[in-house]
Amino acid sequence: MGSSDKPEVVERGVKDKGHREDDKEDGKCGFIEKVKDFIHDIGEKIEEAIGFGKPTADVTGIHIPSINLKKADIVVDVLIKNPNPIPIPLIDINYLIESDGRKLLSGLIPDAGTIHAHGEETVKIPVTLIYDDIKNTYDDIKPGSIIPYRIKVDLIVDVPVFGRLTLPLQKTGEIPIPYKPDIDVEKIHFERFSWEESVAVLHLKLENKNDFELGLNGLDYEVWLSEVSIGGAELEKSTKIDKNGISRMEIPITFRPKDFGSALWDMIRGKGTGYSMKGHIHVDTPFGPMKLPINKEGGKTRLKKNREDGGDDDDDDDDED
Repeated sequence: MGSSDKPEVVERGVKDKGHREDDKEDGKCGFIEKVKDFIHDIGEKIEEAIGFGKPTADVTGIHIPSINLKKADIVVDVLIKNPNPIPIPLIDINYLIESDGRKLLSGLIPDAGTIHAHGEETVKIPVTLIYDDIKNTYDDIKPGSIIPYRIKVDLIVDVPVFGRLTLPLQKTGEIPIPYKPDIDVEKIHFERFSWEESVAVLHLKLENKNDFELGLNGLDYEVWLSEVSIGGAELEKSTKIDKNGISRMEIPITFRPKDFGSALWDMIRGKGTGYSMKGHIHVDTPFGPMKLPINKEGGKTRLKKNREDGGDDDDDDDDED
């Protein structure tokens, strides 16, 4: 028998084995797909029967409970609604604050709590902006300015049937970079002069160097004349200082001239009196109340007496020598 007539026993066996393995693989794939479809169908039936659904979230408010020259504390209120019959865990909260596309702050809050079944929760996200960090990173952001911001929040929850979900949120607004006001004692006008006790009025000039107005409603300070403290006084009425504007106010004070010793003669002669002033002003702003420092070192002012006390009561000749 010729070589061409030899039976292909081995080759057929290999071919049959290959066909059986292919059929087996096809069977496995088909089985896995069937299992997946079965699980999916079961999930949909459970969802329909029990009423599972995706939670929703919304930023309901942004508050600034505290703000000063160093930092701003911000609280973001996020309302989360859970339509499911079981509580769902809030796994993580990722947040990012940016201004004009530039990152100011980011962070992560892990294990942020649980949202009750068929309930809703307001989750508060506290963040703090440190102004020095911002100004050191972006030198074009100046004190006294107002900058836009965008807060982005990703809530990561774990929901039966759906699995782990990310709920993205964002909110925009504005926040100030406060700057301390400049204060000057333009003059001290005596209402009643005596060596033991004198009643006078401080004529103050307050310059607002911010791009937002200040509603001045409180002032605590101490004033030194010729290195002698004359104490302080309270603001009798509130006043408004326009953005980048100047306001003048009159503050009554009481002090004892004899405590000044020889420096008193320079005051009486109108040569000018050195003074310092330190304290704080309490203001209302569009962004909430603030307590801002005031500080004046090495200033110079003048004393003016009423005519009945031997002085000149004319305010038109107030130019300094």
